[in-house]
Formats: sequence, C-alpha cells, structure tokens
Amino acid sequence: MASNDTTLNNAPPMKATSHGVFQGENPLNAALPLVILQICLVLTLTRVLAYLLKPLRQPRVVAEIVGGVLLGPSGLGHNKAYLHTVFPQRSLTVLDTLANLGLCFFLFLVGLELDLNSLRKTGKKALCIAIGGIGLPFILSTGVSFILQENVSGGVHEGPFIVFMGVAMSITAFPVLARILAELKLLTTEVGKMAMSAAAVNDIVAWILLALAVALSGSGRSPLVALWVFLCASGFVVLCSFLVPPIFKWMSQRCPDGEPVDEVYVCVTLGGVLAASFVTDAIGIHALFGAFVVGVLIPKEGAFAVALVEKVEDLVSGLFLPLYFASSGLKTNMGSIKGARSWGLLVLVIFTACFGKIAGSVGVSLLCRIPWMDALAIGLLMNTKGLVEIIVLNIGKDRGVLNDETFAILVLMALLTTFITTPLVVAFYRPAKTQPTTEYKHRTLHRRGSSTSPFRMLFCFHSVRNIPTMVNLIEVLRGTGKKEVLLVHAMHLMELSERSSAILMVHKARKNGLPFWKKDQDIGSDQVVVAFEAFQHLSKVAIWPTTAISAVLSMHEDVISGAERNRAAMIILPFHKHIRVDGQLETTRVEYRHVNRKVLEYAPCSVGILVDRGFGGTSHIAASSVNSVVTVLFFGGNDDHEALAYGGRMAEHPGINLNVVRFLLNPAGTTTPGSITIDIKESETSESNSIDDEVMAEFKQKFVLKYNTMKYDERAVTDATETAEVIREYGQSNLFLVGRMPEGEVVGLLKKESECPEMGPVGNLLISPALTMAASVLVVQQYHSQLSLHSLASLKEDEMSDDGG
Repeated sequence: MASNDTTLNNAPPMKATSHGVFQGENPLNAALPLVILQICLVLTLTRVLAYLLKPLRQPRVVAEIVGGVLLGPSGLGHNKAYLHTVFPQRSLTVLDTLANLGLCFFLFLVGLELDLNSLRKTGKKALCIAIGGIGLPFILSTGVSFILQENVSGGVHEGPFIVFMGVAMSITAFPVLARILAELKLLTTEVGKMAMSAAAVNDIVAWILLALAVALSGSGRSPLVALWVFLCASGFVVLCSFLVPPIFKWMSQRCPDGEPVDEVYVCVTLGGVLAASFVTDAIGIHALFGAFVVGVLIPKEGAFAVALVEKVEDLVSGLFLPLYFASSGLKTNMGSIKGARSWGLLVLVIFTACFGKIAGSVGVSLLCRIPWMDALAIGLLMNTKGLVEIIVLNIGKDRGVLNDETFAILVLMALLTTFITTPLVVAFYRPAKTQPTTEYKHRTLHRRGSSTSPFRMLFCFHSVRNIPTMVNLIEVLRGTGKKEVLLVHAMHLMELSERSSAILMVHKARKNGLPFWKKDQDIGSDQVVVAFEAFQHLSKVAIWPTTAISAVLSMHEDVISGAERNRAAMIILPFHKHIRVDGQLETTRVEYRHVNRKVLEYAPCSVGILVDRGFGGTSHIAASSVNSVVTVLFFGGNDDHEALAYGGRMAEHPGINLNVVRFLLNPAGTTTPGSITIDIKESETSESNSIDDEVMAEFKQKFVLKYNTMKYDERAVTDATETAEVIREYGQSNLFLVGRMPEGEVVGLLKKESECPEMGPVGNLLISPALTMAASVLVVQQYHSQLSLHSLASLKEDEMSDDGG
C-alpha cells in the first residue's frame, strides 16, 4: 500500500492537453481529453438509464444515482483496466473540482427557487408535519448510530457521526418531491400542498443541521474551533441578509419584463455566487452553503430571477450535475457490504429511515385530523430522498465521518427510498375526484337549443404563439348582443421537465388545472395573463386562464379532467404542426399528436383541432373591425352537424361572412355505360341523408334566412378531383370548419391514406401541400359516449404513424 502511494505521489502531473496520437501521445494521459471522455460517458449512461426508468415514473435523480454507482467500483469499476484508464486516481481531482463547481451553481438555483415569503405563510399543520417528519427519524437515527459505530464505524467522533446520520435519515428532497407530485397530478390536492409546504420547511432545517454537522466535523482538536466556525457562518448569513436583497432588488428594477437582462448583471451575480462560496469554504463549511444563501436571498419578483434560471440551469443540471453523481459513485463500493451482519445493518437503516419518516409524518397528520389515507400519502411522499441526501453523504465521506461501508449503506438507503415513493403512492392513494356542482348536460353545440346556462369552452395552448388566433376565435364566437354568457377556460399546457425551473412552474401554477389568475402583484407580469386580461376588458367574455403541468404522455388527462370539471361543451386543441414563413406546415412536437389523439378518444364533450394559419392576424381584432370569411364544408354525419352548429354560432357575429357548402354525389358521373350499380347500404344511406336534410333545413330556417351575411350552396361532384376544385373556389376564406369523420357517398371518393389520420379525410385534404390554402382549419368531432369503430380505427392508425408525423 505504501509503495502504491509513493508511486502516485511521484507520478508526473497531468498536462492540460495532448499533442495527439500521431505524435505518439495517448490523449487519455492529458487532463482535458480525459475529462471530456468522462463527461461523455457519464451523460450517455445517465440519459439511457433515465429513458429506461421513465415507464416506471422515476425522477431523473434515480437514474443519475444508479449511473454514478455503475461507473464506480460497484459496477464497471470491477474491471481494473477500465478504472485505471477512464477514471485514474490522478484525474479525480479535476473531476471533483468540476462536479463541485457545478454543484455550487445548482445549489444557487435551488436557493433561487425557494421563496422565503411562502415559507412564512406555511400553515400550522404543515409546520407540525415537518417537525414530526424530522424529529422522529432523527431520534431513531441516534440509536442506529451507536449500533453502526460498534460494528462498522469505529473510531469516528460520536457527535458529528450522530448529526450526519440524523440529517441523512430525516431529510426530504424538496425538488424531487415537487416533480413526483406533478407527475402524479397531486400538486393541487390537499395532500400535495401539505407535502410541499412541509418539505420546504424540512429543506431549510436540513441545511441548518448540515451546517452544524460540518462545523462539528472539523479536524480541530478544540471544541472552540467548531464554535468559531458556526458563529462565523451565522455572521455570514446575517451580513448577506442585509447586503444581498437591496443590491439584487436594484438590479431587478433595471431589468424590465420582455427585455434581455444586461450581461453585466448576470456576470456580477455569478461572480457573487463564487465569492460567497469562497467565503464559506474559508470559514470551514462547504462552498455550496455560500451559493445556496445567495440564491435564497435574491428577490423572486420580476424578470431577473427567471432570467438567471434560464441562463444557468441547462449547463448546470444537464452537464455538471451528472458529474457530481459520477464523482459520488466512484466513492461508493457496494462490495464493502459483506456478510449477514452488513446486510442486516442495511435492512435496519432502511427500515429505520422509512419507519421514522413515515410514522412521524403520519402520526402528526392524524393528530391534525387529516384523513387516514391522506396522512399515509403525506408520509410516503415525505420519505423522498435525492440530491441533498447525496450531498450530505459526500460531505460526511470527505470529512472522514463516514467510512466506505457506512457510505455505501446510506447511498443504497437513499436510492431505495426514492425509488419506492412513486409506486407506493400510486398503490395506496386514490384521490377522490371532485364532482361538478351541477349536472353536466351540454356536451355538444348541436341540439343545444336556447339554453340559459353559460356556454362553456376549453381552449388549450402550448405557447404564446397560439394565443392570437385563440383570442380571435373567442371574439367571433361571442357574437354581439347575445343574452347567453360565453365562459372560456384557457388552459396552458406546460410540460413537466427535469430542469430545475420545473419548480418555478410549480410555484406559477398555484393550482394545477385550476385558476392561477390572481391579483397578486408578482403574477401580473405574466404575458399570457396580460393578453387575456386585455381581451376581457374589451369584450363581455369571461375568461379563466389556467395552467396544467404534466409529462407529455399524460397531458391529455389534464385536458379531459379540466373539461369535466368545468363542464365544457367543446375542447379546442392546437394542431401538432405550425406554419412556417413559406406557408408550409412544420411539426412543432410529434408528442402533441399523442395528446390530441387521446383527447379525441376519451373526451367528455365535443373536440376541435385547430390548424393555425393566422386566423385574424397576429393580434386581437376589435369587434367592430372583424371582417372574416368562414366556410363550412358539409358532407354529412354527426361530426359535420357539430361543425355546422359551430359555424352557426360564429355567423351571429356581424363581422363574419359564413359560407355553407354542401357536397352531394352526382350519380350521372359516377357510373360508366353498361355497368350495374348495387347499393347494399341503400336504406342506411337514405336514412342518414334524411337526417342530414333535416339538420340542414333547420339550419337554413334558423340562420340563412335570418342573416344576410350567410350563403348556402349545394355542389354535385363525381370524384375527389372535382371536390378539391370546389374547395379551391373558396380559397379566399379565413377559416374552414369541417367534421373529423364525415359520412356520405362523397366522402367515399376521397383518398383514404393520409399523413394525419386523426384529422379525417377532409381535414387532411385541407392541410395537404397539394391544396395550397392560407386559411386556418378547425376539424370538429361531436361527442358520443362511444366513438364509432371507424373513428376509433383512425385514431389507432394515428398511433402507428406517430413516428412519421
């Protein structure tokens, strides 16, 4: 062993760069190419693991912990040639330095997203749950500490060891918990809000305890050293509390919304983070404390804090943070857990950590008169561990408080407790669905009649790009002088990402799928809210902007539950493609097709998919300035009846000129001389034709004869080419309304294969490059408790063709 140390000490220092293989040098003997290889390996492995664990609904931190362990001596490190080539001992200083630098900035982001004002408003129940969730596991960990000291951790100081064990076993990972709650759609439930509040308090207490543990674990012989470290750290926090907020408030006031943040301010901030990290490291507590304190104290109001997150988070969380888990994994040797005694201690630690955390949280919750199942869910959620746990363990390992075996046991405990959180909550907790306060009757526009209840619609959008057309659609739908109230719920569909700003999204969406539009000053600057606020002031429409945060694969659940909760008669979804400058449609996100298809399949009301080509322009048009041509293409069937009803409502606006074109089959042109045509569905066809005739007669009596801005035309066609030619005649329209799955003999002439089967044959014709159109298209599906087999088949076909979308 001594010879190895001597060899390592006598080894020449690594050069920064190599001269290349052609100069006879091995690039892996130089620091830069070696660290590049290490970064690429870490990123590849953690991303692959995150993809594999995604179906299990695991947060990315689990994949990063597992990836780090696999890269170390517990996995690939069994091969000594790999370990000495890719992670040689002399390269670990560079890797650890990069990892800790990234960690400092990540903790700065975590502090930036922790709002002290919201902590001051934490209710008594959440505060009591947080205390119970920390107190019981901390007390139990004291007993486990003595057992571990006697068996595997002999020779360490009792005080620091007890505090480190207590923090490790009582901590709750606030960022990881936020993502799990959003993934399970529990953010807006009482359980979710209670767990989030308690976890935020737990986070602050854990950092204070960790600072105490670090101060106690110093190598100084005198206890006065630990006291001086703790007092200096407290003085640093107090000094920062007076200096940081006014400085950054001054900067924030000079960074107005909608304008880029001055580069000087960003540089000053990042320099300040590094300076604070240097001071705390010099004091004797870890450098990350300084970065965290600066992040917590920066004012959260205004655009400055959001801009800092956007500029820093991708590089830090995407590149540097996985390096920290790799660095941690290289210190983790699962081989040190040997024999029945060690495995028994692992079981004891896991049981104590889980029991203490769950029992403490559940017990206090029950005392606060929270229902049993809700209390159990809170206890399971509070048992979430994550990055902060790994940080605590690594500091303990570096300070000599935790040896290899204890470190490996606690890493496994952190990994297992986080891994089981989501499955256990899903298995044991079923939140009760809130039922509408009144009966949900009006699920369609067709046959709605002259109802006095509000006409409710749910408009969904992914970005600000969708808002102008949406607002202009709402404008023409409201008509003028109608006694019926138009009530619009505008749902902003936001993807839950693994970026640290996901927590900012959680704060922004006060209630997932429920109104976030409050009169709070810190929300008034949101451009989405500003757009709707301006429109509501100019019109008589009641608009409720909402936000839904979820993974793309479960986003349709938010839309469906939002429609049910708000008793919507129609859902409007954006098409998964947007228009380019050259007029062609380009895929925005292919995953949005999955959202649209699932909503079409399971919606509790009628659905419209909007192909946005700029209906009404790029800004809201005043009612007096509306002058648009809307064309309904009517072939027959229930979906066309719904599209016709939609057009009729639009026609009540004086600025809308409505064209209704009914397509009929020209029998003279569909048969060749000498041929015999046998219609085996004649009775069914004639029945559907009579219903179509009845619907059209009622429509003409109600609208065509009443409004001089409405035109009705019947066109007989023989094939798909003639149908397309008729549609081209109405190419100057601003909006086309069509049914998703029209019925009738003319539809049978249209091409069956299409790029987007969920849009139906007519919708696909209108968006195809062959039919050059500048008009927006709204494809409508009427609600039915059970879709037809033909309609369902088109959605399944869409599922198979997603990759080509």
